[in-house]
Amino acid sequence: MRGDLWTREEMILAFNLYLKLPFGKMHKRTPEIIELANLMGRSVNSVTLRLVNYASCDPYHQNRGVKGMIGGLKQCQPIWDEFANNRDALIFESERILAEKENQTIETKFNELLFDISHLKGETKVREVKTRVNQNVFRQIVLANYNKQCAITGIDIPDLLFASHIIPWASNEQERLNPENGICLSALSEIANAAKVSSKTGVFGVA
Repeated sequence: MRGDLWTREEMILAFNLYLKLPFGKMHKRTPEIIELANLMGRSVNSVTLRLVNYASCDPYHQNRGVKGMIGGLKQCQPIWDEFANNRDALIFESERILAEKENQTIETKFNELLFDISHLKGETKVREVKTRVNQNVFRQIVLANYNKQCAITGIDIPDLLFASHIIPWASNEQERLNPENGICLSALSEIANAAKVSSKTGVFGVA
């Protein structure tokens, strides 16, 4: 395994995985960490350590009193700050780099999300690809933050879960991809909420 300095692309790949993993899974036995280490040609221990370095930059864990590993802070903090200032660009860049490492294009990797936009051209297509990919990553991040459980019902079936925005998507562009603006909900919690509203208004039915 390599022992040279980490490149910017490698730092971004580690950050991408950091966002998608619950803190409790940041150990060397986690399959996603092993997979990324193999992809990068790095040791599992070095990737795990880098993830814990990122925890030292994370305000959420800082507020919990989790110090992480501060040894790599100088390398991790600039990436964290870049994310805080421009989430939209860095999330998409991280997925593009990951796709390249997997010998795929980003369009191929996310084919299930992008199958219906082949008619789009130029900047319109680029913008739509970026939006859909970033929304997908936002969902992964929010589900990880909630340990893949609905915040209301506790349901932990991934296919029923989605990431909802606390501040609506259209209301604040800056907060669209902020993990702290996300909450993990389930289809059943939405149905229950709709039923509650209907009972208050006296209007029932399915639209």
